[in-house]
Amino acid sequence: MNFISSLLSNLNYATVFFLMLLESTVIPVPSELVVSPAAYHAAGGHLNVFLVILFATIGADAGATINYVAGYFLGRPIIYRFANSRLGHLCLLNQQKVEKSEKYFYDHGVVATLTGRLIPGIRHLISIPAGLAKMPYWKFLFYTTLGAGLWNCILAALGWYLHSFVPEDQLNDQIMRYGDYIKWGIIAIVLLAIVYFVARHYIRNKRRS
Repeated sequence: MNFISSLLSNLNYATVFFLMLLESTVIPVPSELVVSPAAYHAAGGHLNVFLVILFATIGADAGATINYVAGYFLGRPIIYRFANSRLGHLCLLNQQKVEKSEKYFYDHGVVATLTGRLIPGIRHLISIPAGLAKMPYWKFLFYTTLGAGLWNCILAALGWYLHSFVPEDQLNDQIMRYGDYIKWGIIAIVLLAIVYFVARHYIRNKRRS
C-alpha cells in the first residue's frame, strides 16, 4: 500500500494509467483519488486533462481485460476460490461481491459492462462475469471503454472544478465528499434508465401479443 500511496502522490500519465489498471482488476485503488487529482493538476497547467482521461481509460480497459481473461479461462470455481482466499480478502474481495456482479451482469445483459462501470462495488468486478459468460471481447471492450470513459470524464470534471477554490492539502477530502454525491446521482440515473428500458420492452411485448 505504501507503493500505491507513493504513486498517488506522484501523478503523471504513466502512473494514472498504471493505477487505473490496478483499480480495474481487484486491487483496491479508488479511481476518485487518481483521475480527479490528476485533473486538478491539469487545471494548474501541469498536465493535459484530455490526456489524463485518455490514459485513465486505457488503463481501465487494460485492467478490465485482465479480469475478463481470468473469468474466460479460469472459470467460476477458481474465481470463487481466489475471492475467498486470504489474498482475495486483502483485495477486499469475497464470493458475495463476485456473485453480486454476476447477478447484475445476467440481469442486464451485455449493456451491464457499460452501466456497471458507473456503479460502486460493481465497477471493478463487472468484467469477471463478462468473461465467465464468454461475451465477445470486442463487444466487451467497446462497452467497457464507453463506461470507463464516461466515469473518467466525470471525475476529471470534478477535479478541474475543485481547482478553482480548494487548496491542495484539502483536495482528497473534498473529492471523497463530492464523489459520494456523484455516486448516488449516477446510481439514480442508472436505475431510472433500467426502469425505462424494462418498461419499454414490456409495453412493446404487450402490444405485439
